[in-house]
Amino acid sequence: MEGSRETGGMTKIASHASISDGDDFDLSRLLDKPRLNIERQRSFDERSMSELSIAGNIRPVDSYENLYSPGGFRSGLDTPISRDSVEPHPMVAEAWEALRRSLVYFRGQPMGTIAAYDHASEEVLNYDQVFVRDFVPSALAFLMNGEPEIVKNFLMKTVQLQGSEKKIDRFKLGEGAMPASFKVKHNPVRQVDTIVADFGESAIGRVAPVDSGFWWIILLRAYTRSTGDVSLAETPECQKGMKLILALCLAEGFDTFPTLLCADGCSMIDRRMGVYGYPIEIQALFFMALRCALSMLKPDNEGKEFIERIVQRLHALSYHMRSYFWIDFQQLNVIYRYKTEEYSHTAVNKFNVIPDSIPDWIFDFMPSRGGYFIGNVSPARMDFRWFALGNCIAILSSLATPEQSMAIMDLIEERWEELVGEMPLKICYPAIESHEWRIVTGCDPKNTRWSYHNGGSWPVLLWLLTAACIKTGRVQIARRAIEVAETRLLKDSWPEYYDGKLGRYIGKQARKFQTWSIAGYLVAKMMLEDPSNLGMVSLEEDKAMKPVLKRSASF
Repeated sequence: MEGSRETGGMTKIASHASISDGDDFDLSRLLDKPRLNIERQRSFDERSMSELSIAGNIRPVDSYENLYSPGGFRSGLDTPISRDSVEPHPMVAEAWEALRRSLVYFRGQPMGTIAAYDHASEEVLNYDQVFVRDFVPSALAFLMNGEPEIVKNFLMKTVQLQGSEKKIDRFKLGEGAMPASFKVKHNPVRQVDTIVADFGESAIGRVAPVDSGFWWIILLRAYTRSTGDVSLAETPECQKGMKLILALCLAEGFDTFPTLLCADGCSMIDRRMGVYGYPIEIQALFFMALRCALSMLKPDNEGKEFIERIVQRLHALSYHMRSYFWIDFQQLNVIYRYKTEEYSHTAVNKFNVIPDSIPDWIFDFMPSRGGYFIGNVSPARMDFRWFALGNCIAILSSLATPEQSMAIMDLIEERWEELVGEMPLKICYPAIESHEWRIVTGCDPKNTRWSYHNGGSWPVLLWLLTAACIKTGRVQIARRAIEVAETRLLKDSWPEYYDGKLGRYIGKQARKFQTWSIAGYLVAKMMLEDPSNLGMVSLEEDKAMKPVLKRSASF
């Protein structure tokens, strides 16, 4: 995988460079395919999954939902689309300029955006790489601005990298694993570029990302929804890529739960933070990726089998999450009065959670109005922490029922100071500290209380909050959060995260010009400007999903 070289953060490509030269995966043959005209039909989002017969009466995937192009295609690469006569905020132009500085090219084609463009930082580490999860808000910004080519290139290149051999200390990873990131390296002698992927073998903690594959599927659907072009999703490469990811996470084992067992550090919280087990972020992304894949898989012999397995898993997963991960004032009171050592299928306290293990902070934090999906549930353990990404994805994927979605919005309003403060949005709440911090994080100096992953504030989450607000009809929350961000983000040079209980201080080790902080702001602004953009990342509720389990007190 070779091409030409970037200089000064932006790659300069020779005019004769060809993306298909010498590459076993011909990118150009797909880039040149004409855009298909798709007839508007009823979608998987609108159809009940009960229409997909487990017995094998699978409908052809001929529409991929209601396809549309929010902004249409644009030939220019410099000017953001404006759909409003109101003068845009001055930050918008600055954000676009900063986002374009982060572009990475490979053989004459834009291939992604680096994690951060911080020249002031002495250590580059892996911030000069293209991360799968980090690129998602950048990709959405380009799609909303009518620039889908970079997203198409990224999707095709990462699915190609998925086929690379993945070994860490002589141990082979699952075939479906997607890279955490990749880097374009330059050979000054041969004047060619080489792409090198990282599947966790170089990562801090050596943990492979579980979320990369899910984000890839979600982004593939977003591209399809935005452009109306189903040809990319229908290619053998993308169909195989989805199936490999699904085979990895739908594999049968010893689990008695439909949730996905994960290690610490396998998601956005990529360090040891006590999220091992069944973290809400992974479960919500898993659910959304399954629903996105369901809408794009071709119902051939192999695809038909995966569709059946997805439908079964979705029903079980939604039931489990809505029943056991959900908490509000009433449910907290039920858990507070749990009996323990209950045996047989009639048990209410099914995970044998000891009421004395409920942390003191939640009794004051839980308002009488509002609720959320807690961080983790497993035998004898409930992690009551709030995690922003998992709850926002739960809303967008319709893992949360409409009532639960509104309750999450109520909670954000009721606990604005704790969850939003002076810089949206807390990645988790509350922070762990003192002896618990030493045990849970292994004395991680970067994750001290109210910093980084441990209660820090991450501007990138602004786009997820905005999307969730639009879907629930609570746009005023998003507007208020964006106004808060606009007072500081540009002035502070787009930091990666903020520290402190209210998010008042630039993170002690935060990178400046963090790309997803920039892109997250742009996506939030463009969604408010044109709410139809929400269709890229939102799935309507499936009426066939079983309602939340009604449980009585365990006494």
